[in-house]
Amino acid sequence: MAPAARTFHGLVRAAARDHGSAPALVEGDRRLTWAEVAAAVDRAAAGYAARGLTAGDRVAVQLPNGVDWVVAVVGALRAGLVVVPVNTAYTDPELTHLLTDSGARALVVAAERTDLAGVPVLVGPPDADGEPPADPDDPAALALLAYTSGTTGHPRGAMLTHRALLANQQQVLAVDPAPVRPGDVVLLALPLFHVYGLNGGLGLVAATASCGVVVRSFDPVATLELMAGEGVTAVPAAPPMYQAWLAAADAAGSDAALRRAFAAVHTASSGSAPLAPRVWTAMKDRAAVTVWEGYGLTEAAPVLATTLATGRAKPACIGAPLPGVELVLRDTAGGPEAGPDPGSRVREDVFGDPFGDDPPDSAGEVCVRGPNLFAGYWPDGADGPDDEGWMLTGDIAYRDAQGDLHLVDRRRDLVLVSGFNVYPLEVERVLESHPEVAEAAVIGLPDERTGESVRAFVVLEPGAEVDGETLRTFSRTSLARFKVPTTVHVVEALPHSLTGKVSRARLRELGLDRIAEDTRHAEGVDG
Repeated sequence: MAPAARTFHGLVRAAARDHGSAPALVEGDRRLTWAEVAAAVDRAAAGYAARGLTAGDRVAVQLPNGVDWVVAVVGALRAGLVVVPVNTAYTDPELTHLLTDSGARALVVAAERTDLAGVPVLVGPPDADGEPPADPDDPAALALLAYTSGTTGHPRGAMLTHRALLANQQQVLAVDPAPVRPGDVVLLALPLFHVYGLNGGLGLVAATASCGVVVRSFDPVATLELMAGEGVTAVPAAPPMYQAWLAAADAAGSDAALRRAFAAVHTASSGSAPLAPRVWTAMKDRAAVTVWEGYGLTEAAPVLATTLATGRAKPACIGAPLPGVELVLRDTAGGPEAGPDPGSRVREDVFGDPFGDDPPDSAGEVCVRGPNLFAGYWPDGADGPDDEGWMLTGDIAYRDAQGDLHLVDRRRDLVLVSGFNVYPLEVERVLESHPEVAEAAVIGLPDERTGESVRAFVVLEPGAEVDGETLRTFSRTSLARFKVPTTVHVVEALPHSLTGKVSRARLRELGLDRIAEDTRHAEGVDG
């Protein structure tokens, strides 16, 4: 029996050994078998070595989704390098921070450009003949520096080892039935630079030697056609993708293309941000597909929980932890620095909806432990799991009567109005239940009278004309007085990351600008 892979790049080698002639990657007219992918990875590894890069060096990769991205990244891992995946939308100042903070010795890009921060630039994956460098084959070696944005300041590099990446793949694949299986055709439309697309998409494809259909740039109409044409059977996606597919069907005046695209799909999953309940329902009713929602973090490589683990698909629910992941809800009311110490109350038996009539302490902070967790932040492992392996996530959740988990909100996004807790997600759900509201986002902003006030921003459905005051009146029917937004601003779009999360930092800037504007108008000052 052939030995199991111990590293991410070892998965490609194993797939080539056992399924060399099987399809591995599809990108437009470009189709590669696993043997061809493995050969390209070896040439890239040799190319990195030829440029003087040695094991442990960091290489930043800023490429769009595609075969070249896969070869550049897996080739770097094969050479013993540490990959710094870079958001393709990053500007030079943002990229400069990643390069200098990580100490990268090379930057792989798609087109010629000048060196940045003294880091040499490679256009596309390097390619060289000859033997690649010796493979250290060390599962404990650092594989990725996955930079993740914090509440303030610059992003920090989460250190993910090969062992953590493979552990999370096996945890996901231990769900019965597994979301990705040998012989599957998997849509790889999520950004591969994000750990969800990288490990939750490409990693599962490599681990099962299935076939990945790579989407270079997401277009909902073209992607629906591609899914139908390639017979896609598994779809890892983010909420904006499902929203875009439904909108494309609306524009076409028919759900026919939507149903054709999902006809062969046995598992459609959603992660990276909460999926609106009405989107979940619309996909079930109109695309005839159940969307299984999950929850994770970059620091967890990334999946922690999913409704697939229980087999109970529900809207606004993240199910249960994956096999091999320990998850408890803790009372961390001691403040942001409170950790899973003996003084914290473990709340494994907490039930009830904090948005209903249950006591407000029915929710707790998600605390996790497992072999998929990161090794702390670069460069010294700061703020990693504690001595017993537990990590506080900063997310608040509760268990319903069946024991299934529901996210309430990020602890850092909690709004304190006159000392009362307001969960932005609760207010957002109420606003989004209005038939003319397409999307809502809520933040807390300073208020001299109440400490903080609830501020809402909404995007309307096409053709809708409802105003903010009408929406405030609407929200009063479902929310306590202190939860009702002080203002509701109608905007054309909300600021999102590429994986669908609302950028609350940018939203707060927008909110402060709007408050200043409202104040100027109230005082009769032109702005």
